[in-house]
Amino acid sequence: MLDAGRTEENLLQVNNIEVIYNHVILVLKGVSLSVPKGGITALLGGNGAGKTTTLKAVSNLLHSERGEVTKGSVMYRGENVAHSDPAHLVEKGVIQVMEGRHCFEHLTVEENLLTGAYTRRDGRGDQEADLEMVYTYFPRLKERRRSQAGYTSGGEQQMCAIGRALMSRPETILLDEPSMGLAPQLVEEIFGIVKNLNEKEGVTFLLAEQNTNVALRFAHYGYILESGRIVMDGPAAELRENPDVKEFYLGMSEEGRKSFRDVRSYRRRKRWLS
Repeated sequence: MLDAGRTEENLLQVNNIEVIYNHVILVLKGVSLSVPKGGITALLGGNGAGKTTTLKAVSNLLHSERGEVTKGSVMYRGENVAHSDPAHLVEKGVIQVMEGRHCFEHLTVEENLLTGAYTRRDGRGDQEADLEMVYTYFPRLKERRRSQAGYTSGGEQQMCAIGRALMSRPETILLDEPSMGLAPQLVEEIFGIVKNLNEKEGVTFLLAEQNTNVALRFAHYGYILESGRIVMDGPAAELRENPDVKEFYLGMSEEGRKSFRDVRSYRRRKRWLS
């Protein structure tokens, strides 16, 4: 576990960033976080908390949505990349897997995977070896490799999107809402593969996730976002046992499991907002 990872080498360091859309709407308000090499770092929070915006601020994909980082810095391996070209981040080994999977629907699964190797300059043999590595982690993709991606299931498309990212030989993957729209069994399978890729291939992950329960079981460290601010962070094991996290994100309290109606009023009672 890398819950001591704050003292490890930090590949990514986000320092007090603010993000504004359309020159008016302030979405992120002084967000800071660090991602240690070889770790799984979770960015947690509800819908609209700012998780996807944070990932896009790192990968420089905000401009297509008329957003920009107006304050702070995004450092990757000591270089400020907040305003660099997205392709530069890919060359440095940072790949984002977008929310909603975004496969090329008209291409086969294998053709989708091979597009991930487009920026590589090595030979076909190396790419074929990596393709087999992807199939080792995602055997279902090997079974469906000749199928059009648009006709595969949501879980298979999520696997395809992660596999395509792996084909670029990334150092760090920004993974946005990997559990969205998937059955619980598939969610466990996807996160188990993420864990294996982290431990066996050394891939660093920053993942944005609404499913706090599953994310904190697989991550090493977590940050909780609310309304564009980091309200809590800590080792995943400690966050799982934190009374506020249990009550407001896991639906549990000292009295047992709480109903949604009980949890709805949490904003008035959170200790960090008092």
